[in-house]
Amino acid sequence: MRVMPITVAALTAALLLSACDSGGDTTDEKTTAGKTSSTACKIDGVGVEVGPVNAAPAAGDTGNVSVTITNTGSECTLDGFPAVGLSAGSTSATVPQDEAAQAQKLTLAKDATASFTITYVRGEAGGAKSLAVKTVKFGLPGASATHSFEWSYGDVALKDGTDEPDASVSAFQQAGD
Repeated sequence: MRVMPITVAALTAALLLSACDSGGDTTDEKTTAGKTSSTACKIDGVGVEVGPVNAAPAAGDTGNVSVTITNTGSECTLDGFPAVGLSAGSTSATVPQDEAAQAQKLTLAKDATASFTITYVRGEAGGAKSLAVKTVKFGLPGASATHSFEWSYGDVALKDGTDEPDASVSAFQQAGD
């Protein structure tokens, strides 16, 4: 009879101990071997700076707009391309990823920075083959929230025969890369 209560007690203790870290889905970060796991960077956890800008001076010219984010919170990761959209009043368009670029997974410590570039061809102001962009929205990979900024660099040309902007977005680059 004594064997049974000890076995039940041991089994109960083992179950309680294993339930302490079940590896289940939680919102808290886990620490393993002294390292904290990273989570996706979020818009509300970064500072945003637009510039430097190399604006296209005339229709048909190419311009570049750099966007730098600074991590203001705990360590986070960028794994993929930023999602960039152009808005011209009731018309919007998604900026495609630069086909020559390859995304890399970046880990940003607190106060670390990363940047991406929007490259565009300037369109003819008011032209049928142009998008009169007023606002740009971008989101970080793995996050749904976006950040907006005013566009003051001229109309963006549309690719021949499409409603797609003649523009692209680069992969994130960490400072020093």
